[in-house]
Amino acid sequence: MQEEKTLKLPHQLILEERGKLSLSGVQDVDCFDETLVILFTSLGRLVIRGRSLRVSSFSVETGDFCLEGEVDSMVYSEDQRPKGGWRSLFR
Repeated sequence: MQEEKTLKLPHQLILEERGKLSLSGVQDVDCFDETLVILFTSLGRLVIRGRSLRVSSFSVETGDFCLEGEVDSMVYSEDQRPKGGWRSLFR
């Protein structure tokens, strides 16, 4: 059985005019809807809240993630990402 490796991707966050958010270093997407997006990044869990949020792109291979909509808040925590998730689905 092969052990799952957690990649330490460089993490960068760019918010443009509170309407477009670009991230690198995203390891997993926990959930998303129009008002809430929960991601696991190389620096911890990131909770994004807003209105009319929509994921415009996500690359599992590179960890690049983009969303559009009105961003109200972004909060990091030290929670580690769970085993499995989106990456497991695409392997």
